[in-house]
Amino acid sequence: MEWKYLLSNKRYGQEQYGASTDRARSDFQRDYDRLIFSSPFRRLQNKTQVFPLPGSVFVHNRLTHSLEVASVARSMANIFLNSVEIHNPELIKEVPLINEVGNIVAAAALAHDLGNPAFGHSGEAAISRYFTDGDGRVYQKDMSDSQWHDLINFEGNANAIRILTHPLKGKGNDAYALTYSTLASIAKYPCASIAGKQKGLLHRKKYGFFQSEADTFKRIATELHLEQEESEYLIYKRHPLVYLVEAADDICYSIIDLEDAHRLKILSYKEVKNYLLPFANSATIENRLKNDYEDDDAKIGLLRAKAINTLTNACAGIFFREQEKLLNGDLNQSLTDLLPEPYITAWKEVERISVERIYNFSSVIQKEVAGYKIMAGLLEEFVPALIHNNTHYYKKLVKLIPKQYHTDLTDVYSITQSVLDFVSGMTDLYAVDLYRNIKGISFPSET
Repeated sequence: MEWKYLLSNKRYGQEQYGASTDRARSDFQRDYDRLIFSSPFRRLQNKTQVFPLPGSVFVHNRLTHSLEVASVARSMANIFLNSVEIHNPELIKEVPLINEVGNIVAAAALAHDLGNPAFGHSGEAAISRYFTDGDGRVYQKDMSDSQWHDLINFEGNANAIRILTHPLKGKGNDAYALTYSTLASIAKYPCASIAGKQKGLLHRKKYGFFQSEADTFKRIATELHLEQEESEYLIYKRHPLVYLVEAADDICYSIIDLEDAHRLKILSYKEVKNYLLPFANSATIENRLKNDYEDDDAKIGLLRAKAINTLTNACAGIFFREQEKLLNGDLNQSLTDLLPEPYITAWKEVERISVERIYNFSSVIQKEVAGYKIMAGLLEEFVPALIHNNTHYYKKLVKLIPKQYHTDLTDVYSITQSVLDFVSGMTDLYAVDLYRNIKGISFPSET
């Protein structure tokens, strides 16, 4: 793979128009702005990151998380660019768009969680299990193996690509018309679902596009000259900028989950301090914590900032040094897995305590279980209603699905995806309210 092909400002769905003539904003800055003002991005404010929403103590939701990831990803890319200017200035002359890597990864970072359903990973699991163990099993006979794998392993990463490229009714045929490079930088696992879940292969750990978007992704990959694996299935190597978006995501949720856990009194100040101090990189940090700060939240805020700064610089350095492997498609580890000592040991400790004490905290588990039931309950109602639409009850349910999520296609796979577009786009609160109303648990208010 080569940077001159990997960086393209061609817009998906608007290829005939060419590059923008707007001197104030580059095409990639326009991607960022389009996402900021989009409805799916706005809905992230009511989608859970880790801890239940709303609460008396402010914690991060998917919107604040995405903004933070965009900030870190842009910084990482700009540090990389500084290294290029010093050590490989010829690349800037050969590939002028290399100067835009910060804007590309910032836009991709904003979009990286757009496809996640309500209630996070429990929402994904609920969708998958409806088809593996629930009422949805009956539809397997109506689909190909590749289509069925999309449903039994529902993946938010693939759903993000669908949201950004699929023409919903009444929304315009070119969807968001993002640049090819931004779209490719979102795809952490650029393979079909039937080729995913391969242990030991980072780019096939999950999958990156549904069968409905296979031709779409092939267009993107062909334009950018992504390396394709020889296989009966569609499998590509990652776009190099994916590694920066992934690292920024890893850094933000790992470090900031500690901060949120402290605010919620799940972890003590002393515990969080000990986990973050190895990343502080400052001989005077202990004195600053004693002399400049009285509030424990402020102390954790300082340590969080120091940790993110250290990890951002470290990962940007790794990204620059691993250029050959990245462009050959041979880097089979994330940037955070390649952190040097003492950071890698401290990083593993953060991962361990997050699983043991944060992700298994009682309120987190309760949210996941409740979300599981709610998502499954919505699918039990809406999937058969839209597929069959042959009873008075089903016809009433279908009227609750906004027209943008309906399809003129008649095959079961496409109809089912229309329901998943509707359900996966819901916020946590909307999903709870709709579930209660259609199950008769509560009565709709007059609004």
